[in-house]
Amino acid sequence: MPPATESSTPVRQDAAAPARPAGPGRAVAVLVLVALAALIPLLGPRAALHGTGEAAAPGTGGISLLRTVLFAALSVQAGELFAGFLARRTAPELRAPRRWSAYAAWAGFAAALGLAAVVAAGNLIPSGLGDLDVGGLYGTRDGTLALLEVNAFLVAALCARSSRPGRALLPLAAVVVAEALRAHPPTEDSALLGSGLTLVHLTCASLWVGGLLYALRTLRAWRACDPGAGTALLSRYARVAALLLAALTATGLCSTLRRMPPGTVLDQLTGTAYGRTLLAKVLLVAVVAGLALAARLRLGRDGARLRTRAYVPARAEVVVLGAVVAVSAVLTAVPLPIRW
Repeated sequence: MPPATESSTPVRQDAAAPARPAGPGRAVAVLVLVALAALIPLLGPRAALHGTGEAAAPGTGGISLLRTVLFAALSVQAGELFAGFLARRTAPELRAPRRWSAYAAWAGFAAALGLAAVVAAGNLIPSGLGDLDVGGLYGTRDGTLALLEVNAFLVAALCARSSRPGRALLPLAAVVVAEALRAHPPTEDSALLGSGLTLVHLTCASLWVGGLLYALRTLRAWRACDPGAGTALLSRYARVAALLLAALTATGLCSTLRRMPPGTVLDQLTGTAYGRTLLAKVLLVAVVAGLALAARLRLGRDGARLRTRAYVPARAEVVVLGAVVAVSAVLTAVPLPIRW
C-alpha cells in the first residue's frame, strides 16, 4: 500500500473522500490468494498423513475446506464487530468501509450446512440425498451441535442486515461454543477443560484475524481524508492484539500438552499428521508474530510517513493469518495423536 498523504484537519463523514476503486490487478491478486488458501485444506491432510501409517477419514480434504470457510466466516463477522467498535472510538465522524458481515454469515451458513450433511450421512461424504438421515441429527450430540451452528449463522446473517448488527454477537458466540464442545466429546479425558481452552483459543483467533482485516480496510477508507486516524486505529488494535496473542499462545500450549504428553511432543511433531500440522501452524504463527512486531515498531516511530509504513507488514500479517486459519481447519480433520 502506498504511503498516505498527511492531512491537517480530519474530514467528517459527509465530506469524506470516497476510497479509490480497486484495479483489476488487486482483484486478480485476491483471487490468487484465495485459490492458494483453498489448496491448504484440500491437499494438507494428505501431505500431513504421508508416511505416518495413519489412516485418513473419507473426504478429509472436503471437510477441511468446509471448516476453513466456517472459521473464516466467523472471523470476518466477529472481527468487524470488534474492530468496528475500535474505529468508532477512534474517529466516530469518519465513514466506515462497507461491511462484509452478511456475506460472511451466509458463507458460514453454507459451510455449516455442508458439515451438518456430513454428520447426517454418518460422518461420511454423502453421494446423494438418500444418504442423509436428517431426523437422526436431533438424536446425537454431533448432530445437535451441527444444527446449532447452521441456525446460529442464519441468525447472524439476519442480524448483519438489521439496524442493530451488534446483535450478531450472541449467535457468533453460539458457534464458538458449539465448536469447542464438538472438538472435545464427553469420552475424552477432562473434556470440559479442553472445551474451555478451545473456547478461549477460537475466540481470540477470530478477533485477531477478523479484527486486523477490518482495521486494514478501514485504514484504506480513511487514508484520503485522515490518515492520522487510520494510524491511531492500527495502534489501538495492536495493543489489544498483543493480549490476544498472549492468550492464544497460552491456550495453544496447554491444548498441545493435553493432546501430546511432554515426553512425546518432539517425536509426534514429525511422526504424526496432527503433530506435523501443528508444527506448520506454530511456524506460521511465529511469522505472524514477527510481522506484528515489525508493524508495532514502525507505529512507534516519529513522523506520519514513517508510521504509515506499518501498513506493509500488517497487510502481510493478515495474509499469513489466512493461511493459519486454513491450517487450523486441517488440524481438526487429521487423526488425533496417540497418547503414548
